[in-house]
Amino acid sequence: MSETHKNYLHDLGAELRDRALKAKEQAQKARGTSDEQFERGRAFAYYEVVSLMESEAKTFELPPEDLHLEGFDADRDLMGLG
Repeated sequence: MSETHKNYLHDLGAELRDRALKAKEQAQKARGTSDEQFERGRAFAYYEVVSLMESEAKTFELPPEDLHLEGFDADRDLMGLG
């Protein structure tokens, strides 16, 4: 894999992780408001994407560090399931 590809995957993973965590925070803040359903849906969509990235990385034997997902677990950190 080229350095460009490595950098792309690393940056993309970091950006999606950060956006997913922010979406979770926004969903929590929106509880009881008219925006709640939208924000929850947005947070869940990010969970789906990051969870897929984690799953595919395992399938292709890519270490989480390559995607800047080290120490991160979508189930635990985004859904509170672990």
